[in-house]
Amino acid sequence: MEDYRVGFAFCGSFCTLSNAIDALEKTAARYTHVIPIVSETVAATDTRFGPAHEFMREMERICGRRVIAAIRDAEPIGPKGLLDALVICPCTGNTLAKLAHGVTDTAVTMAAKAHLRNGRPLILAPATNDGLAGSAPNIGALLGRKHVYFVPFGQDDPAGKPTSLAADFSLVPEAVAAALRGEQLQPVLI
Repeated sequence: MEDYRVGFAFCGSFCTLSNAIDALEKTAARYTHVIPIVSETVAATDTRFGPAHEFMREMERICGRRVIAAIRDAEPIGPKGLLDALVICPCTGNTLAKLAHGVTDTAVTMAAKAHLRNGRPLILAPATNDGLAGSAPNIGALLGRKHVYFVPFGQDDPAGKPTSLAADFSLVPEAVAAALRGEQLQPVLI
């Protein structure tokens, strides 16, 4: 295992959470310290994909620590230098917009802001139905941002959802490793 402290944050792309849990398991198998973080929406919303409390319990089982689910608990990430890297997987269109425009109103966006102040890598795994529409400008802005990296992504259903984009969550551990070296995992578009 590699001795790094990796934050793993989940946003409310509920249909992708089971794939994100798989990515969390692979990340936890590679890095010694993985800290789970969720948006308040993920922490409080039961969906057809499962109850919120079961999802959080699974994250805690994988990581061996409590989930950060409030802004006040995410804020110390920056001042205390708690993370070497932070992954947001899935990263919704809403969160992409907030990151692109400096909005810090969830535990996940606070974690990102606090973490970036230390000049350490933030790795985004987009999952958004409007990636080639309303979210496209935000993705473009973040692609050019210092210390921001992407898990390779592409159209997940070009015929059924022509503007939808999703990252290949199986590449999260590799994307983290590349970002820790200051590199973007290539190709970005798959």
